Amino acid sequence: MIPFLDLKKINEPYETAFQEKLKLVLNNGWYILGKEVETFEKAFAKYCKADYCIGVGNGFDALVLVFKGYIELGKLQKGDEVIVPANTYIASILAILRADLVPVLVEPKLETYNINPDLIQEKITPKTKAILAVHLYGQLAEMDKINKIALENNLLVVEDAAQSHGAVGGNSNILKSQIPNDKDDQKSKIYNLKSAIAYSFYPGKNLGCLGDGGAVVTNDTALAKVIFSLRNYGSEQKYHNEYIGVNSRLDELQAGFLNLKLPNLDSDNNKRRKIAKRYLSEIKNDKIILPFWDFLENHVFHLFVIRTENREALQQYLTDNQIQTIIHYPIPPHQQKAFKDWNKLSFPITEKIHNEVLSLPISPVLTHDEVSFIIRILNQY
Repeated sequence: MIPFLDLKKINEPYETAFQEKLKLVLNNGWYILGKEVETFEKAFAKYCKADYCIGVGNGFDALVLVFKGYIELGKLQKGDEVIVPANTYIASILAILRADLVPVLVEPKLETYNINPDLIQEKITPKTKAILAVHLYGQLAEMDKINKIALENNLLVVEDAAQSHGAVGGNSNILKSQIPNDKDDQKSKIYNLKSAIAYSFYPGKNLGCLGDGGAVVTNDTALAKVIFSLRNYGSEQKYHNEYIGVNSRLDELQAGFLNLKLPNLDSDNNKRRKIAKRYLSEIKNDKIILPFWDFLENHVFHLFVIRTENREALQQYLTDNQIQTIIHYPIPPHQQKAFKDWNKLSFPITEKIHNEVLSLPISPVLTHDEVSFIIRILNQY
């Protein structure tokens, strides 16, 4: 069986280094917010070409703390509306709700699976104060258009990059490398928006630790200062609590593991892109719809997602041929029991995506022969 994702194989090259890192942390005797977290925060901020990285407990908390940070700064108020793609993973929506904000669902583009910027404007009301752009499956959303809409409507933009570690381009708000030397005032304002990006380091991510982990990356000094406090009970100085915070700190040992893996992120992403190029050029079956990619670095293929009308039959066929696949995600958020007030809403593009998508194996450890086998079996379907 070709596994969908072989985490054991992915982490095997680090096994000795992981053990040495564990020994180092044990010997240091400092297990919470120590040198490993500080080192990773600096390294990941530098990698993202940003001023600040705040390590937190997981990707969900990263989003929640961004929204709560904006509330503490007075840029958001409880009850404000946040536009979010209707087909995102439920965690994006739950984070909005946890911050006492109101999610407003917008359909994605069928080609990219990311939010359709052309549909955002019609959902903006006087209560709309932010857009949550989700870079789904590893492909950056159309940030140029999203930032322009945000600027014209005085909205905040938050990015959910839980699946897009290392993706470049699309003019993500905070990347300094994306700020052009342009005298156009509007462009200057767009590219200098101060925003925040939330990351997850769940084990299956492109940059994954061996447990839960997350981070907020930003150039906004005030926001960073608040989130540094919020993650630690709202305290900047021990026993002095400025905010009603939480306990959401990146674990010292997990940060140590991430420090070992971060230097290989770009090469791992390139291996994923190489496999994606093979899939896109060699899979030739009219029953299978391949994902859109313009072959730039704006996609890191956390997932390689195809579509087909009879998904169950194709998935069973692949299972019978020893190829494991996963459905991301079988039930759209508005049809979940948790959101029963939304169950009668209609989002036809979102529903089509959730009814047809199937994720193929893709990872840095997938071999050339395994990829060839997957392609051959798909072409025979």
